[in-house]
Amino acid sequence: MAVPDDLIVDPSDLAAKLAETTVLDVRWRLAGPPGRDDYDAGHVPGAVHLDIDADLCGPPGERGRHPLPDPDDLQRVLRAAGVREDRPVVVYDLGDGLPAARTWWTLRWAGHAAVRVLDGGFPAWVAAGLPVTTEVPDPPPGDFTVRPGALPVLDAAAAGHLATEGVLIDVRAAPRYRGEVEPIDPVAGHIPGAVNLPTTDHLEADGRLRAAAALRSRFAAVGVDDLVPVGAYCGSGITAAHTVLALHLAGRTDAALYVGSWSEWITDPDRPVA
Repeated sequence: MAVPDDLIVDPSDLAAKLAETTVLDVRWRLAGPPGRDDYDAGHVPGAVHLDIDADLCGPPGERGRHPLPDPDDLQRVLRAAGVREDRPVVVYDLGDGLPAARTWWTLRWAGHAAVRVLDGGFPAWVAAGLPVTTEVPDPPPGDFTVRPGALPVLDAAAAGHLATEGVLIDVRAAPRYRGEVEPIDPVAGHIPGAVNLPTTDHLEADGRLRAAAALRSRFAAVGVDDLVPVGAYCGSGITAAHTVLALHLAGRTDAALYVGSWSEWITDPDRPVA
């Protein structure tokens, strides 16, 4: 099985091509403080900061806490950040890969074919002894045109179907999957038929993604092979995007994301809960 080589990038490789790359800093924490504070304290030279909530998702509601953005709004944000059709993009975060993976997924879904995640995030950049700046760039306007649909998306009905007819991975921590705790959403539990594989299992101790062979082995343990349809969900579609990135690394570039995830699923009381 061929493994895509255009998904992640090492700090040294990014440094060598920094002048010809659009870099997006998407450092973010679910419970704050804001990632902009981290950016202002120091960032990769030339990087533009984007906020997951304000810039890269739609407003929370019945579609979940982090729904897909309006395509026109997304296009305005990306062009203001200097994103171009013919220029590769690298995204990075605090090192857990979660907001970076969601940004990677969003840009790929929007039709940008050359987007990679900085493996290990900003901590890996710093650990490599590479330069850090507080200078805020003023990039020339980009020309990227958002063309939604380049990556597969699940709605609630498709997610429920996949849980019984394929493999739907719930990537949250096991106690949340089992419904023992629910720190964020008003209902605990999981989509019936979904299997649990926390996305943190895809990372090495230093925050970098495991090798493709190791990822394939972990996915095989929950029933993922070359043929079975596969998708992922979490609380609001951020963490699950990281598992979709790992699935791509494992060779399943057709893996789907349930963007609304659990926060959308529970808005309809007729949907079953396990």
